Amino acid sequence: MTPDWIAVDWGSSNLRAWAMDADSRPRAETSAPTGASTLAPGAFEAALLAAIGPWLGDRKSTRPTDVIVCGMAGARGAWVEAPYAAVPCPPSPASPARVATADPRLAVRILPGLSQLDPADVMRGEETQIAGLLAREPRFDGVACLPGTHTKWAHLSAGEVVSFASYMTGEIFALLATQSVLRRTVAPDGWDEAAFLAAAEEGLARPERVPARLFGLRAGALVASLDPTLARARLSGLLIGAEIAAARPYWLGRDVVLIGAPAIAGAYRGALGLAGLDARVADATAMTLAGLAAAHAAIAVRAASNGAHP
Repeated sequence: MTPDWIAVDWGSSNLRAWAMDADSRPRAETSAPTGASTLAPGAFEAALLAAIGPWLGDRKSTRPTDVIVCGMAGARGAWVEAPYAAVPCPPSPASPARVATADPRLAVRILPGLSQLDPADVMRGEETQIAGLLAREPRFDGVACLPGTHTKWAHLSAGEVVSFASYMTGEIFALLATQSVLRRTVAPDGWDEAAFLAAAEEGLARPERVPARLFGLRAGALVASLDPTLARARLSGLLIGAEIAAARPYWLGRDVVLIGAPAIAGAYRGALGLAGLDARVADATAMTLAGLAAAHAAIAVRAASNGAHP
C-alpha cells in the first residue's frame, strides 16, 4: 500500500511503524528489533528504510512521505537530538526536529521529549501517549500514569503537562528478579493475583518495611518453601505498592488514567483500587497513534499557513 504518512514509535529495543491513511487510521503495521540503543547515529536511516521501504514509492516520486517519529531516536547520541521541552508545556511541542535524509522519499520529523528542572526529570516517548490522551479528551484535568520500566506520573491541566515524576519500579523489579539473591526465589513468569494484591496492600500501607519484606521472600523460600510464582507476584506487589504510596500527591483526589499494556496497567489499577481509587485504563498503542496523528495534523496546519508542503 501507499500510505498518506507513516507513524513511528522508536524505542530503545524495538521500532514499530504504521502506514497511515489520510484520516490517520493505520492500514498496515510493522516492527523490527532495531531499537535506538542498538544503532549508531549513521545507521538510523537504513534501519528505517528496512522497516518501511515496501510502503514507499520509487525514487522518482516528487512528493516525499511524511514520517513522524516519537521515542528514543531523538535522544542525545541517537539519530538527531530533539531537545527536551521544559514543563509546564503541551505534551506535543510545536517544533519537532527535522532530519536530513539521503533518501528523497523521506520527510522525517522527530518529536521532542519533556524535561523538568526541579526535581530533575525527563521523559521521551511517553509525552506522545499523553498527547494522544489529550487529543481524545481535550478537557482532561487529572493524572496520567504510564507504567513500565520507568513509570511516569504526570499532572495534566489546561492541555499542558504541569509536572511529572518517574519511578524505576520496573527496572528495580527486573534487577532484583534476575541479578540479586532473589533470582533463585522468583519464577521467570507466572502470576498470582491474590498474592500480588496482598503484597501491594502491604507496600502501600508500610512502604518503609519493603526492603525487609523483600529479603523475606528469599527467607520464605528457604524455610517455608515459598512457591516461586507467589514470590514473583509478591515482589511486584511490594514494589508497586511502595511506588503508589510515594506517588500519593499525584493521584490523591484526582482523575487517573493508566496508559499501558493490559497486564501492567491492570496490576496498577488493582493496586490503586486498594487505596480507594477507581482508575481508568487506556491502550498504550492507541494513545501513541493518537499522539502521533495530532502531531502530524499540527505540522500540516503550520505548513498550510506558511503556504508550503510540510
